[in-house]
Amino acid sequence: MERATRGVALVGLSLLLLVGTLAVGAATAPDRGIGGDGSEGATLVGSQGGGPGWHEKGSVYLVEDGSIAWREGSADSYFDVTMLPDGTVMAGFMHSGYESGCGPYDDPCTKTGFRIIDPDAEGGPSVVSEYAFPVRTAKNSETHDVERLDSGEYLLSDMEHERIFTVRNETVTWQWNASSFYDAPPDVTERDWLHINDVDAVNQTHYLVSVRNANQILLIERGEGVVEVINEDRGGDDSSCLGNGQLSDFDGDGDVRCGNPELLDHQHNPQWLGEGAVLVADSDNDRVVELHREDGRWEPAWTLERAGGIDVHWPRDADRLDNGNTLVTDTLNKRVFEVTPNGTVVWSTGTPSDSPIPYEAERLPEGERAGAQQYGTADGESGAGTATEAATGTGTATDGGRIPGLSLALVGVRAVAPWIPFWFGEAHLALSFVAIVGVAAGSVDWYRQRD
Repeated sequence: MERATRGVALVGLSLLLLVGTLAVGAATAPDRGIGGDGSEGATLVGSQGGGPGWHEKGSVYLVEDGSIAWREGSADSYFDVTMLPDGTVMAGFMHSGYESGCGPYDDPCTKTGFRIIDPDAEGGPSVVSEYAFPVRTAKNSETHDVERLDSGEYLLSDMEHERIFTVRNETVTWQWNASSFYDAPPDVTERDWLHINDVDAVNQTHYLVSVRNANQILLIERGEGVVEVINEDRGGDDSSCLGNGQLSDFDGDGDVRCGNPELLDHQHNPQWLGEGAVLVADSDNDRVVELHREDGRWEPAWTLERAGGIDVHWPRDADRLDNGNTLVTDTLNKRVFEVTPNGTVVWSTGTPSDSPIPYEAERLPEGERAGAQQYGTADGESGAGTATEAATGTGTATDGGRIPGLSLALVGVRAVAPWIPFWFGEAHLALSFVAIVGVAAGSVDWYRQRD
């Protein structure tokens, strides 16, 4: 009987710990919504989704005057978004359930590519056209980025075949395969090898390419190949590039092409600011960083790790705006915000609860431009170095406290349950786990001794 009472007490204390952890986290969470003065303009957002694995419930939406002006959500996932001169929106996407055109794969299959969305269509925003091709799986095979070139071609990144390519009238007009530069597996469609997640046109002949799993950004000249590597492999520990079916020493020469994870770690969406300068969402380092080339090496010139009272958590897009501020898509904090060079938040919005995982954002009408303003140069503002936080918003919580070893587990939990609040961090996960174990242990103790 005494043991049963002890079991009930353990269950009660554990539930109190769980409820208290969640209640304190919610009560102290900073506000993700910080309104601007109305001059910042509208912001277009591509959301990866809200279902398990961040698939399903993807959407493209326009945030204007603090609310969603319109939204289109017919794809499992949307990624890069761009408003075209005619007012339509071009968006990279992935969707499952295609009954035809599946090529080598059984139907129903998954396809990826890009869509053109008319936000002003009769009856509401709708897809007016798409270019799509079948992929092996719905995970890590998507087209995350598409650009329309002055030539009339569309430039796409392709994680299924690990390439970038151009297409016109559904015909591929040019491509660059990463296997010409990286040590490739026998079939690149069978593993998430390089995860090429972004391609931007620097000019008519040069393209900036993010090779996420190699921690590198490439400058590729059309017809020539790689002409520059940002975060070149200089030897050392390659472990950040080798896990989870990523790079491998396929040719047996004892080395893989892997950049230093302290400079870039599984980055997204680099923006070319000009010769010798790029802005990058340095995702696995939980920061935004501006890199400058100095004496042949790339070094941080400006970093942002915290904004609005919240530590930046796995950002996947950062755009330098015409006004000198930076627009950040802070994925795991489920928010999009704008900061000045010194880190002051001037505008911020949380994402919708049913499609909470943002991938990329674009400020209208300017969009993401090559050659945007740099920090730390003669023409730049005084925000060079590490951004300080002049305005932190309300609340005192960050992201629950970083605990080494739990970050990857937290990403997994968020993938299974995207609805988990943005403020639920590593410390909350650890305490919740302890509470759940306590409830289980107390329940077993009570069950065994109830008679």
